[in-house]
Amino acid sequence: MKILDWYIIKKYLGTFFYSITLLILVVIVFDVSEKIDDFIKNNAPLHAIIFDYYLNFIPYFVNLFIYLFSFIAVVFFTSRLAGNTEIIAMLSSGISFRRLLRPYMMVAVFLAIFSFMLRSFLIPVTNHNLRIFTNKYIKKLVKDRERNIHVQLAPGTFAYVESYNIKRKTGYRFALEKFDGERMVYKLNSRKIIRDTVTHKWVIYDYYILKFDSLGNQKLLSGYMKDTTLPLKPTDLYKIKHRYEEMNYFQLNEYIRKEKERGSLSYKHYEVEKYKRFAGPVAILILTLLGVALTSRKVRGGIGMHLGLGLLLAFSYILLMQISVVFSTQGNLPPSIGVWIPNFIYLIIALYLLKKAPK
Repeated sequence: MKILDWYIIKKYLGTFFYSITLLILVVIVFDVSEKIDDFIKNNAPLHAIIFDYYLNFIPYFVNLFIYLFSFIAVVFFTSRLAGNTEIIAMLSSGISFRRLLRPYMMVAVFLAIFSFMLRSFLIPVTNHNLRIFTNKYIKKLVKDRERNIHVQLAPGTFAYVESYNIKRKTGYRFALEKFDGERMVYKLNSRKIIRDTVTHKWVIYDYYILKFDSLGNQKLLSGYMKDTTLPLKPTDLYKIKHRYEEMNYFQLNEYIRKEKERGSLSYKHYEVEKYKRFAGPVAILILTLLGVALTSRKVRGGIGMHLGLGLLLAFSYILLMQISVVFSTQGNLPPSIGVWIPNFIYLIIALYLLKKAPK
């Protein structure tokens, strides 16, 4: 590896880590000022605030801004190189523009892998600790759902609970229906259903069961208490805000698979998260190319012009990502397409600017 490669690599990484460190410090200061009342009101210990909250808070925000600040870092130091005519000197010495891109892309690949590992494996662990602290000292992340909860347990099998109490692990007015095609073959109604914390089974109370044969004849059974092995989880009956943040890549895939088998539509948010874990690292590569192509030419406005254009492109990328995610979660746009739309668009822009860049 040549001296020039190390020079660009150190510039890229140095600018990136310096800028994102400043951002994290600013974010922490604002977060402390916003949450200090909650910390005092809920008697949060100082060591818990530092080690359970802010130590786990940092990886999430580093990864949240990693592609944005990798782009800003490229724009900033490359525009300085161009302003000092260093880019012209490099190209005049016989180095091709493609060769000049090599150290940039080496750093971009490193940051992309770093981002993927953070988001898929480390951040789920830190988020788990962070959410325990948040739920205890700041705000409740676990909330009861609205009344009249309908859950599809399997194809043709549906459960209904009028309401669910998290602390008592009790559902009220429970019903279970099974269908063979459009024909009901089984119906269970009970006054309440309770989760046994030892056996992890549901116990139903004051129940009656109707069974229907192929001729439409009914058979009625009733009783006071009955153990069941329902494939119903307590988490199906209440909301955990952004639960996917605690799942690693393999847990996320398994959850999506199970939800699809059950016919639930809640998997969409999780599928968006799955594709974002790939699209985010790839965005680092695309935005690095875009940043080099945008700022490698010396212009009259200098760094200010480059930074202005860079910030405009960066924030338009974020806006486009948010819009496409909304269409994926709330509309009919498949997450596999919606999450990748900004990358496709900005890849085209990057390739066009690379074609026009000085050679």
